[in-house]
Amino acid sequence: MTEDPKMPDFSAGAAYIDGRYMPIAEASVPVTHWGYRRSDVTYDVVGVWEGNFFRLDDHLTRFRASRAELHMAPKETDDDLRAILHRVVALSGLQSAYVSMECLRSVPLPGKPRHPAYVPAYTIVLAIPWVWVAPPEMIERGMHLMVSKTPRIPPQCVEPRAKNFHWGDLTRAQFEALEVEADFAILPDLAGNITEGPGFNVFSVTDGVVSTPIRGGLDGITRLSVMELCEEQGLKLEVREIPADEIRNADEIFTCTTAGGIMPASRIDGRILSNDRPGPISRLFLDRFWAKRAEGWHATPVDYSAAAEPTPA
Repeated sequence: MTEDPKMPDFSAGAAYIDGRYMPIAEASVPVTHWGYRRSDVTYDVVGVWEGNFFRLDDHLTRFRASRAELHMAPKETDDDLRAILHRVVALSGLQSAYVSMECLRSVPLPGKPRHPAYVPAYTIVLAIPWVWVAPPEMIERGMHLMVSKTPRIPPQCVEPRAKNFHWGDLTRAQFEALEVEADFAILPDLAGNITEGPGFNVFSVTDGVVSTPIRGGLDGITRLSVMELCEEQGLKLEVREIPADEIRNADEIFTCTTAGGIMPASRIDGRILSNDRPGPISRLFLDRFWAKRAEGWHATPVDYSAAAEPTPA
């Protein structure tokens, strides 16, 4: 069958920007907008794996809370966003996709003060091929982590529970990791307790007890899934402060994120864990997470028929 030359090419991904759908290559943000100039953005990422969104309603709920935290009120409702998410994935035709919904401010309205209260917020949604934070081969052998000297921005300054583009500290810490040939950094807070890494939550396992930081990081949706797996497996879970020295001496460490699921570690600050491979509990969670996903756990099938709807110019 001959392709229609008038039809947009969504094969590399699809985007929605403030009411318009377009191929991902055509999606852009004006350089004058505060979303670009001031990182005045909140966002959320929901994964699609084998044709199913994972925990779609949880992501929509967190995105709504993040927008409220940043005083952003775009025109789209949760129902609108749900339809847009289905549509961008359907237009792309992707069976496994990284799907981001973003809210950012534009520029002050004419005659209004240069204050964020007078800057309209609008929505971007995009679907691109699946992205791995850590590639599968790294997950299999275990991530090599280090605790950075760079602390995480305190929640009193930038609330990490509202997912944001303020990555200056995370980026700086990643260069620290590069210097010592580690894969990723995990950042402490100003008191020396572990928070999170660039794009992932952190868990430690000591004497069979699973622990995760109580503050300083995002309330991850995959983190919530790990908590459910702890209950399913009858493992004790503690949500509390974790000093950096404690995690350096943990029996196991694993991380988790939408773009990768469960990602075990095999080294921390050069110390080898579990024979330089993922530990038994980390491996259990990794295998169980993907097995449950294959069984339809928290799944919402993508409505691929949405691609046939008329596309506004």
